[in-house]
Amino acid sequence: MSVGSTPVTSVTPVTPVTGVTAVVVRLKLSLLKNGLKQSAGRRAAYIGSAVAVLLYSVVQLIGLVALRGHAHAGSLVVLLVAVLAGGWAVMPLFFPSGDETLDPTRLVMLPLRPGPLVRALLAASLVGIGPLFTVSLLAGSVVSVAHGAVAYVVGVVGVVLALLVCVALARTVAVANIRLLTSRKGRDLAVLSGLLIAVGAQVVNFGAQRLGSGGLAQLDGPADVLKWVPPASAIGAADSASEGSYGVAVLQLALSAAALVALLVVWSRHLTRLMTAPDGSTLQAADSKARGQHSAGLSRLLPGGRTGTVMERSLRYVWRDPKTKAAWVTSLAIGLIVPVFNALQGTGSIYFACFAAGMLGVQMYNQFGQDTSAFWMVAMTISSTRDAYVELRARAFALLAITLPYATLVTVLTTALLGDWPKLPEVLGLSFALLGAMLATGAWTSARFPYSIPQEGYKNVAPGQSGLAFMAVLGGMVSAALLCAPVIAGTIWLNVSEGGDEWSWLLLPLGAVYGAAVTVGGLRLAAPRTARQLPEILGAVSKG
Repeated sequence: MSVGSTPVTSVTPVTPVTGVTAVVVRLKLSLLKNGLKQSAGRRAAYIGSAVAVLLYSVVQLIGLVALRGHAHAGSLVVLLVAVLAGGWAVMPLFFPSGDETLDPTRLVMLPLRPGPLVRALLAASLVGIGPLFTVSLLAGSVVSVAHGAVAYVVGVVGVVLALLVCVALARTVAVANIRLLTSRKGRDLAVLSGLLIAVGAQVVNFGAQRLGSGGLAQLDGPADVLKWVPPASAIGAADSASEGSYGVAVLQLALSAAALVALLVVWSRHLTRLMTAPDGSTLQAADSKARGQHSAGLSRLLPGGRTGTVMERSLRYVWRDPKTKAAWVTSLAIGLIVPVFNALQGTGSIYFACFAAGMLGVQMYNQFGQDTSAFWMVAMTISSTRDAYVELRARAFALLAITLPYATLVTVLTTALLGDWPKLPEVLGLSFALLGAMLATGAWTSARFPYSIPQEGYKNVAPGQSGLAFMAVLGGMVSAALLCAPVIAGTIWLNVSEGGDEWSWLLLPLGAVYGAAVTVGGLRLAAPRTARQLPEILGAVSKG
């Protein structure tokens, strides 16, 4: 080509081609590095957690190697890998913000195909503390069961397959629920993650005690099933190869490989749907008529007037507000775990069933703080002591709608597990009296010691109000215990006196009547203070 008499050469610039995988891995490393640069506290927390995980991994590896040659080592490692896979599956649901690359919606505007993107995200997922811990556990598991060169070769393949299955499982669960994780309900899950850890700790503690009493032989039955479930089957293959069952080992590896392929296919399909389908922001809101029908359905079950309105508002807080929901679900779970787990271990008492009423009764404390700054709308409707009394009474009714049947159910279940049916009436009476006392003291402390609950983060008390919250809860619980003293004294007297068992059934109606009377007294005592101190209460609960 020429312009005039001067030849011009057309030169196309050469752009280096970089694979998507390398770019995404570098992106993951950059996100990690830049995150650590944000603050010294975050850097110290990450380094501290990394060191702790590494130390635990080393101790765990040594412990697994020490099991080498144990008759039940194969059963233990198969169970460990199954639990590990379960952890990989649920952690993205509760800690979605722990890895920014878990959210593929950030990449929807880029010209990326699902296949290369899946490979890139899978490679990026292998960078971090979690994969390192997983490799340590898998390697220790193989060493503990592998005997012979063939078993070690199978074990190496099994470690790679198990690691990839765990990572692909986590990614598939995350991408399938990414709309949930970035919504209000996803934030609810994050708040409730502490509950999962608390319940899991109780389950692990219970299992450890059973193992301590019965030995590892109890794991053989579950392990015989789990060794055919990926990714535990990949580690079970090393055990099978050690025993000379090469065909079984190949089949177990094939199961894990098939699971990996299936997860990658499902992951790719969800990615395609996620990056091409419209989300909630582009769709019309739910039909208002349907919402009205749902609201009307709940209203029909509640009393009329202000009482029903306040009850409906309180129950909707329990269902919709993340902090309120977390407090309720935690109380429900712990109120059941403590008496039932102790009964299952044979060390419990039927009186532990009162724990359910006590845990739920705490929800009556700081009633106005649960409203946060929206309490001003409630305050505008309170112009007299009568208005304050109806407001507090309706909130107590909303709590009783859940607490009374729940406390009764936990008491009956604990009684059935212990087989101590003659004690059922008196324990129910104690539970009802304790619940009434906590409603009474909770209403009074809500007016006397209100404090703010921050909406963001995991704190339940605003800065500077921790002492106030401690005084309210502790003082209220001590007062509730003192208010229950007559019923407690009556229970003790009937249990130590001769022939008292014949009259113990009276504690059920007496406890119920006493609890109701104490509740009414507490509400009437708290109502005048609430009406007088509305500006102070509003200022206290709005600080967060």
